[in-house]
Amino acid sequence: MDVSQKTCRCHPFLSLRPAADRKMISSNPVGWVRDEENRNNRMKKKKRITHVALIGAMWMSGLSTLQAQHLEPVRVGMQASVSDSLRTRTQHLDDVEVRAKKPRSALSSVTPIQTITSSELQLLGITSVGDAAKRMAGVQVRDYGGIGGLQTVSVRSLGACHTAVSYDGIVVSNMQAGQIDVSRYSLSNIRQLSVAIGQGSDLMQSARHYASAGILSIESRGIDWTSPQPWQLKVNAKTGSWGLFTPSLQYSQRLSSQTALTFDANMVRADGVYPFTIQNGRYKEHHKRYNSDILSGQGEVNLFHRWDKNELSAKVSYYNSKRGLPGVVILYNSDAEERMWDESCFAQMVWKSQLAPRLALNARLKYAHTWSKYEDYNVKYQGGKLTDIARQNEYYASATIGYDLGWGWTTALAEDFSIGDLRTNVVSQPNPTRYSSQTAWSLRWKWQRWQVDGNLVGTYISEKASKEDKGSSDSSSGSSGSSSSVNARIPADRKRISPSIAMNYRLLADETLYLRAMMKSTYRVPTFTDMYYLHIGNTNLKPENATEWNLGVTWAHQFRGKSLRNPTRGISLQATLDTYYNKVTDKIVAFPTTYVWKMVNFGRVEIKGVDATVSLGVPMGRKMALDVDASYTYQYAVDKTDSKKSYYRHQLPYTPRHSGNVSAVWRNPWVSVGWQMQAVGERWSMIQCTDEYRMKAYQEHTFTLSREFSLGKRKRNAESGSDLKLSFSLLNAFNKQYEVIKYYPMPGRSWQATASLTL
Repeated sequence: MDVSQKTCRCHPFLSLRPAADRKMISSNPVGWVRDEENRNNRMKKKKRITHVALIGAMWMSGLSTLQAQHLEPVRVGMQASVSDSLRTRTQHLDDVEVRAKKPRSALSSVTPIQTITSSELQLLGITSVGDAAKRMAGVQVRDYGGIGGLQTVSVRSLGACHTAVSYDGIVVSNMQAGQIDVSRYSLSNIRQLSVAIGQGSDLMQSARHYASAGILSIESRGIDWTSPQPWQLKVNAKTGSWGLFTPSLQYSQRLSSQTALTFDANMVRADGVYPFTIQNGRYKEHHKRYNSDILSGQGEVNLFHRWDKNELSAKVSYYNSKRGLPGVVILYNSDAEERMWDESCFAQMVWKSQLAPRLALNARLKYAHTWSKYEDYNVKYQGGKLTDIARQNEYYASATIGYDLGWGWTTALAEDFSIGDLRTNVVSQPNPTRYSSQTAWSLRWKWQRWQVDGNLVGTYISEKASKEDKGSSDSSSGSSGSSSSVNARIPADRKRISPSIAMNYRLLADETLYLRAMMKSTYRVPTFTDMYYLHIGNTNLKPENATEWNLGVTWAHQFRGKSLRNPTRGISLQATLDTYYNKVTDKIVAFPTTYVWKMVNFGRVEIKGVDATVSLGVPMGRKMALDVDASYTYQYAVDKTDSKKSYYRHQLPYTPRHSGNVSAVWRNPWVSVGWQMQAVGERWSMIQCTDEYRMKAYQEHTFTLSREFSLGKRKRNAESGSDLKLSFSLLNAFNKQYEVIKYYPMPGRSWQATASLTL
């Protein structure tokens, strides 16, 4: 991180720190005595230099800890209620350049939170949100291969339906399938990604955030209010193997000191025809992957407005794609005829207000519409063709009010209400509508070295299903039968209260060393597909219950350099270690019955694991540094449904016991070099852990070269960064042949080149 500023306003940062830390930092460590009469001019000058150096060192120490706690000066919100008595003091210093490695994990958070920024994504050659999520400890990504292949995210083997995806503060919903395809989000307009196990650290989040077992948060770039230039234009172009071409455009304009607009547009085009190898006994067969093409476009407009103690952000987004779905590859048969069209648009608004010194309000509104069309050609369908069309609408409103009770107590109450419906052309499927209400009451206590967060989430869900006549079945309908009758049995209303508690304790007052623990109860309601789709749907399904337990320790240390002129030259180290136990009951699975498969509550799963992360920053000179990050996950995730079954205590499908990744970035004035390696241990494609279903372990390496150029003089105090950025990445450099999902081969060696111009 580069910071260059003429005026260093330290006290707003210090006012957000705990009282003990403020006392330690604001104390006079070297005994500055203003005895001007006994000093000569030379000693005065020397003392002023030392004074500035020490202030810079203390400011850097405070900033490093604040970054670890993910605390920033906030214009509105609960943090703004802190006394402003310290904010009236301002010290004017000369330009100071501070370089430090931003902590990957929120070290003082009561729950595990991991973050990766856009600059790290570029330096490491990460190409998608799913690939970025793979680098997080405890995160599994289902990847079906191909340029436009489906990617879903799960935390600690709880399943994608238990993991929420949040985009700029509002949770994305998919009531039809329950899981979000993160491959549709472009990295060009993303500021940072974070994964929270349990829940995020923001007390003012929505009830949906509190109700989730894990959250993948995507945060867009937003607006820079401090830049002296009122507008900015950024043009990106990416090209690569297999016909990949991805142009993007971002434009931001400050209309006034209070209002700003941003615009983002991007496109992805690729034919996706990549080679792969099939092992057929002692022989290897070389084939090409077809029907993996994609053509997609996305556009987004954002409006930002601030006044007094209020902030308003509004967003309108549109996405459209058509792509092939590469099918399974079994020996000589690699043909695939499945096609998918997706169209979605949404409008959302977030309003944050500081109603009083101790009272804050966050309100959210959203409307979302999605349309999808699926086609498959096969002789098993009537007329040789299957066409499924689905439309979803959602109306969502949320409000969170928080109050600072004093004496370290803070409370918040969140209420979410949504109406969602699904309309399909499937003859035997009714059109359901779901009414959802979620209420979350949270309480936080912070005293000296302690922090305790607790919350209760109440959920009430009611549904209805219409009996619209969709006509008889034909080649264009999604029904496998000829009857036009609709089974519209209504499930009973669902009510549930889910508790959660998390805490941490700072073990040493002068060291960033925390012990944390968490217990959280969540559950997921069956999706519309689980309950209504064709003959496999079951309206008698009960919600799937999950309980999470976590115990961990976090540590950070800054090894200081010897020079007061550059006190941040020392090595920085951050490490986390978390052990956990998860239990899932009433697991929703597809179970074979006499004639057809049926969705039932059948499974019971126990998950034991360890997540570990290490982050190291090594200064190597005035303009050089080495950043190293590593994460490791051990998971013992087994089925404990029926002790009489042969697969009792067998590892869950697609869940490796061991997985991890390592990355390193050498930053220098010439060409920055990035390397990342992902390693996944052996796993099984079915619940029976036999050699027939065993999938081999693999390692994948990516190398990236990047360089920044300045094409002209930039205004003083403008945001850091160069006008032109170039990067080249070699993905899967050693051409490893592997599969994430059985019979879905992943791409081998490929390359990508990116150019980014900022005006």
